[in-house]
Amino acid sequence: MLLRNAKIVTIEDQDSYGLIECGAIAIKDGLIDWVGADEAIPAAYLDGPARDLEGRLITPALIDCHTHVVHGGDRAVEFEMRLKGASYEEVARAGGGIVSTVKATREASIEDLMTSALPRVDALLAEGVSVIEVKSGYGLDRETELNMLRAARKIADHRNVRIKTTFLGAHAVPVEYKDNPDDYIDDVCIPTLKAAHTEGLVDAVDGFCEGIAFNTDQIRRVFDVARALGIPVKLHAEQLSNIGGTKLAAEYGAISVDHIEYATEEDAIAMAKSGSVAVLLPGAFYTLHETQLPPIDAFRKHGVPMAIATDCNPGSSPLASILLTMNMSCTLFRLTPEEALVGATAHAARALGLSDTGRIKVGLRADLAIWNAKHPAELAYRIGFNPLFERIVGGESTAA
Repeated sequence: MLLRNAKIVTIEDQDSYGLIECGAIAIKDGLIDWVGADEAIPAAYLDGPARDLEGRLITPALIDCHTHVVHGGDRAVEFEMRLKGASYEEVARAGGGIVSTVKATREASIEDLMTSALPRVDALLAEGVSVIEVKSGYGLDRETELNMLRAARKIADHRNVRIKTTFLGAHAVPVEYKDNPDDYIDDVCIPTLKAAHTEGLVDAVDGFCEGIAFNTDQIRRVFDVARALGIPVKLHAEQLSNIGGTKLAAEYGAISVDHIEYATEEDAIAMAKSGSVAVLLPGAFYTLHETQLPPIDAFRKHGVPMAIATDCNPGSSPLASILLTMNMSCTLFRLTPEEALVGATAHAARALGLSDTGRIKVGLRADLAIWNAKHPAELAYRIGFNPLFERIVGGESTAA
């Protein structure tokens, strides 16, 4: 396949648009075989099938590197209760909060979990996404955590999308262990991680390091097991306070540290040294009415790559739009549209440990998004508008 007469955003150096004003891309065996100016197309490609894209924009396909799309139930009633003035405690007493999601997830079959996730997945695919990270963390017992990961893996059997699975057993303390979080880590979380690894269900290990979840010593025990198993780690850290999660993640060479509103410049320096990606999640910031901004300037100053993601989940970020996430990252966190696009492509790939996608470069996968747009800034500029024309994943085309 030869795609020609297009404006191409290569993001080849991972920090800028890398625009080719009128370019072409040759695809062979699912990979990018050539990319360059339209007027310089090698003769070998001119004899094969070609498509004139009439000046449309081509970017790398987008990547959602932090989601919780697999779960049971929803929390719409809880959302309404809060808007009517109910306190967190009142919502919890009524069976709301994460407890309600855990209950619904435990009651769902693998098929139910996979089927209920598909509409959220479809919403992301409709906006040009080719890779979705999916976390466990709403089971908080052995069988349900494993079922969440099994359901996540099954998504790729039903949709043309790459799924990266993350074990998040250290997400919250279940009610049956509410006074014994250490016992939960040792008796449930770690044995379940080992079982998930044995079954081939884990691409990365995550945890929630926060005052309302787990402390650094508890996360360290999980990370030690992940390291012994050869699994990369990442961490929810410094979302609501700073208890040292970012430094812990950097110590273990985490591929990403996520949320990080309360991270400091010292944390940014640690991340720069470890090569960790800062994953910004404006959907949760918006939903929770947070006011503490992540240290964007410190990340820029010290060269910490910034990815963005939806954090799609039933409670704090019921967001299934990567395009709106790009806009929010600009309007709420003051990223530039260029940073937002790189954050949803090259840096998002890096946050998942992927080196074969997220850019338009010879030898990488032909994961592309074609847009009815004239300039890449349009993708972050518009609100509630989807200009996707076509999605290509591994060289396979899917019309928008």
